[in-house]
Amino acid sequence: MIDQLIRNKQVRQGDRSLKSAVKAVSWRIVGTIDTIVISYIVTGELVMAFSIGSIEVLTKILLYYLHERVWNKIEM
Repeated sequence: MIDQLIRNKQVRQGDRSLKSAVKAVSWRIVGTIDTIVISYIVTGELVMAFSIGSIEVLTKILLYYLHERVWNKIEM
């Protein structure tokens, strides 16, 4: 019985980790579209806007995932 509880807890923690990763990617898609639109408005150059968006998407996915994992460890 204890083994089942430990296994179930491990599965739930793995689910949370996967959920955090999927959540980070979906949010970055929205955020990157926003960044591209704002970059285009500011620069007036579509190539520059996509360049900024492509760099930003990679860094923000990683930062958001790490941020989410830290918050999942905090008990309030």
